[in-house]
Amino acid sequence: MDDDDMAIEENEALRQFLPNGFGKHTKEADVARQLEKSKRAIAAPTSDTAQEQRKPNYDTSDNATEDDSDEEEDEFPVSHELVLKTHERPITSITVDPSGSRFITGSTDCTIKFHDFASMTPNTLHAFKSVDPTATKSSASTETHPIHHVEFNPNAPSSVLVISATPQAKIFSRDGEELKEFVKGDMYLRDMHNTKGHISEITTGTWHPVNRNLCVTAGTDSTLRIWDVNMPLKQKDVIVHKSRAAGSAGRTRMTAVKWATTTQGGKNLLVAAALDGSLVMWDGDGPYTRPAAEIRGAHTADTWTGGLDISADGRNVVTRGGDDTIKLWDTRKFKQPVNVVSHQSTSDQYANSDICYAPNSSSIITGSSDGQLYILNPATLKPELVTPVTIGSPLNTLLWHKRLNQIMTGSANASMHVLYNPNTSTKGAAMVMSKAPKRRHVDDDPNLTTDLSQGLSGDALISNSSSNLQPGTSYTSRHPTIGLTVSGKSRDPRRPHIPAATPFAKSQPDAQHVKDSVPLSSMRDEDPREALLKYAEKAEKDPIFTNAWKQTQPKTLYADLSGDEEDEGPDKKKSRRS
Repeated sequence: MDDDDMAIEENEALRQFLPNGFGKHTKEADVARQLEKSKRAIAAPTSDTAQEQRKPNYDTSDNATEDDSDEEEDEFPVSHELVLKTHERPITSITVDPSGSRFITGSTDCTIKFHDFASMTPNTLHAFKSVDPTATKSSASTETHPIHHVEFNPNAPSSVLVISATPQAKIFSRDGEELKEFVKGDMYLRDMHNTKGHISEITTGTWHPVNRNLCVTAGTDSTLRIWDVNMPLKQKDVIVHKSRAAGSAGRTRMTAVKWATTTQGGKNLLVAAALDGSLVMWDGDGPYTRPAAEIRGAHTADTWTGGLDISADGRNVVTRGGDDTIKLWDTRKFKQPVNVVSHQSTSDQYANSDICYAPNSSSIITGSSDGQLYILNPATLKPELVTPVTIGSPLNTLLWHKRLNQIMTGSANASMHVLYNPNTSTKGAAMVMSKAPKRRHVDDDPNLTTDLSQGLSGDALISNSSSNLQPGTSYTSRHPTIGLTVSGKSRDPRRPHIPAATPFAKSQPDAQHVKDSVPLSSMRDEDPREALLKYAEKAEKDPIFTNAWKQTQPKTLYADLSGDEEDEGPDKKKSRRS
């Protein structure tokens, strides 16, 4: 090696040691690496016996080749995924606004979480707000209820329909503020037409496809109620479903409802399913006195039909029942199912067994009890693609957003998966993974910082400067619920629970200072009876109020009793003679 080569190596080592530039450096995202990390791994194949036990009974006579499966994966947005874990219990509902910028999730932990794609980065996947719709006061003993359904208004994204396990549905804003609460009906009235609202738990609901002011709710009181959001004190219309099941007294539970319109501008359709196994269809614009069509025994009675959806052209209805079947119906011949396939239901554990059409009705998506996502053919109901999402945990709810072209799933293990394809999906999870990871700061960890919004001890206070204290500006003070449970206690057992600051417990000043500064402050630790008795002798010798009559007070005279009379005591009451 000559001297020139030696010099080149020394210059290269020096060049690597020195910085490339000076000043502030911007951190750019390695998009290719982040997308590669979010790429879904192919699950390891299990034994043939286990696969046959878990696999639904589909007719798979036409076996697809490996090339066809690769093309299908490119066609459907399932190549990459984004996982969010913001709930503590199974997720029951997911809704996304029409623009695809904000989404809300509901869970059996009695909360709804508000998420914003624009504020997320690959390492900050959390909700910006958590709301308990049924909480009335900030107390650990507050009665709360699971969330059944959450849905953005498709015609006015500023309002959200929230349905919990109560007789009253609520309307929230997209920022989590409660706007309206529908009234509860009189439970002592027998005729459901005369009640102003639901008298028992609401199971689900949906918005009108065209009118921004109308929504419908389905309840366990065997009714569907159509509401005008501007008049929450009484429903606009009530539809009473009379069950013919033996011993039901004409009542049953409404389990699913869907309100849709056709793409060609035809009539609206209102379709609902009931616990007695019936499937009922009405004209969406009314009148609702009689159903347009009704199928008794569409599914097995006393099984929960939680999945229901209508195609974009309004010609087909797909249902997923608790009898482990998926059925396809034709609204023009609403009598017998067009196709029936076997598919295991999850309604024995969770009320949600969702099924829905793709945005253009080119496919049907549903979940399974073992955590797999099934993309079915809309005509034959045969699986076009089966991909695992949460192995061993049922998929409760699904949604395929039209604008984002992304599939969102909520499972029983409290995790939400956003499936997407970087080539065909826009914004949403693809936008999040294209951002640079946020640089973590020590204030972002609530276990390592002190929340100043909870107050300070008296030893840390400086005299005559309490009025100049400014509110906390750290991450934990701006987000006081991060790192805390529902009752307000810290998730970290090493961190003590700081009680809420009150006017009487903001500080702990010195006892001698209080005794010297506050008049009669020592009376707080004194027994009231002892404090009065120490003046008894003085009051007897030198009375203040009766001193003027001290010399003229009459002397008390008592009758003298003999010894026998003292022993006898008071006279006994004479018995009454008849």
